Amino acid sequence: MSTTVRSTADLIAAEEAHTSGLYNKRAVVLVRGEGATVFDSDGRAYIDCVGGQGMANLGHGNAAVAEAIAQQARTLASCTELFYNDRRAELYGVLAGILPAALDRVFLCNSGTEAVEGALKFARAATKRPGIVATMRGFHGKTMGALSATWGPEYRDLFGPLVPGFSHVPFNKPEALDAAITDDTAAFIFELVQGEGGVRPATHPFAQEAARLCAERGVLLIVDEVQTGFGRTGTLFAIEQYGIAPDILCLAKSIAGGMPMGAIAFSRTVGDIPKRSHSTTFGGNPLACAAAIAAIGEIRRLDLPSNARERGSQLMAGLRSIRSERIREVRGLGLIVGIELKENAGSTIKALQDEGVLTLGAGPTVVRFLPPLVITAEQIDRVVAATAKVLS
Repeated sequence: MSTTVRSTADLIAAEEAHTSGLYNKRAVVLVRGEGATVFDSDGRAYIDCVGGQGMANLGHGNAAVAEAIAQQARTLASCTELFYNDRRAELYGVLAGILPAALDRVFLCNSGTEAVEGALKFARAATKRPGIVATMRGFHGKTMGALSATWGPEYRDLFGPLVPGFSHVPFNKPEALDAAITDDTAAFIFELVQGEGGVRPATHPFAQEAARLCAERGVLLIVDEVQTGFGRTGTLFAIEQYGIAPDILCLAKSIAGGMPMGAIAFSRTVGDIPKRSHSTTFGGNPLACAAAIAAIGEIRRLDLPSNARERGSQLMAGLRSIRSERIREVRGLGLIVGIELKENAGSTIKALQDEGVLTLGAGPTVVRFLPPLVITAEQIDRVVAATAKVLS
């Protein structure tokens, strides 16, 4: 193994020489993480409010997850679902213990986009109907089916024509649902907090009217909790706060402590999907399953949903206390929080990075805070202080 120390400039140049060019990258090389802190190649520490875009609910460097991965890698890393496997069987049991009882079947995959793709296929297969209704400002992924459910010309326009049969209704307008969800609709899919769409929580009337209409008209209700799952909103799953029971629940991101994994949990209302009509090579591999078992165990042991509630309330109260003419609104649920500005958010995101706080955008005018759920009260205070400084 090479021990040559390479400069930040050299590392950036080496990556730039062969990267796809599809990402807007910041000139920071992250090399290490611990809890809610990450460190760059120059040794500078940052409070991580990007959180792996939702992957790092458990934080960085969790010992239990690292040990589970190492042990499983030495034992058996790959095993497709041509065969049964001990770690996969254990994970199914863990998920059955935390999901709503009706969601008693699970398809394991590798990402949120894959979970959405599978959910859309299952809905069409189960109902024999073509229509999929999604919401404006919703984001569900960038493969062709998931992209067809995603809203936003910046994602869609280059790749048309997309999959037919998709339509979009205004988010949080329950009165728009009656005309949109019809006898030709296979499924209605939505997020309980729109992440990319500006950190916008669903209203209870909107979520409950969608659930009512779907049940009344034989339409499958798909809830996308890829970003909100596993404690992010203050409960293990956001559906717990809305009093709705989806037919299909899409999960990913933090399910396996940073390892690539997604899951589709679905109820018996979906019926039996024909064998071999959907599959994955890597999905449910023992390495990812071992990581997920450990990660879910740690999320529960540390009671991270409670920390998300407490630190999320602290963060929103702190951000709302900032007196700045540049702020339009602060909104969120648990530890997914956004500040909507009256201007483009790019300069604020850069200024926060200079102050040692890494954040995300959520549309052109929103700064999104998505920290690990292990973030401390002292770190939240530092995030609020840095935000007040840059917005003053």
